[in-house]
Amino acid sequence: MTRTFIALDLHTSLQRFLGEVIRQGSAVLPAVSWVNPTSIHLTLAFLGELSDEQLAQARQATEAASEQISPFEYRLSRLGTFGSPRQPRVIWMGLGEPSARLVQLHRALQRELELRGFEVDRRPLAAHLTLARIKSPLSPDQLQSLHHFLQTAQVPSFLPPQAVAQVNVMKSELSRSGACYTCLWTYTLDTS
Repeated sequence: MTRTFIALDLHTSLQRFLGEVIRQGSAVLPAVSWVNPTSIHLTLAFLGELSDEQLAQARQATEAASEQISPFEYRLSRLGTFGSPRQPRVIWMGLGEPSARLVQLHRALQRELELRGFEVDRRPLAAHLTLARIKSPLSPDQLQSLHHFLQTAQVPSFLPPQAVAQVNVMKSELSRSGACYTCLWTYTLDTS
């Protein structure tokens, strides 16, 4: 069985920027589990543990969806959290208004996966990049530090948009030191 998801990679310049954001965040919140910037990705679909047959179906679905959408760009917008304000679970970097083609790619992928027997999440795409996971409750002082960090960390206007030309089928292996991601297959978006 292979723990599988479908995602978009980030360019090195964006990884460097997010690495700086993570460095700043870890200075004020060292108890939080910050992500390695080189492993940050934009998840389009998490499929869970797949058999070899299901993995082949996921591969076909990703290829079919990628042939329906042309390359596009997106911009980062702001930091935020998932979970309650008093006990957040995830710190993320959000995207500006998601491009129509990102939404179309997500929908095409859902359609292609569903055609091949996968259960798909019907909620609209909540496009984000996970920067940290909060595994233990934060103290009031830590919460205050988090809220200050979220308010002061800015996405510079000069940061170029992220170009997307490929979709990846990824393998995730969990360990005590965190998840390790491996790209299994890459599909180029339609350039015709």
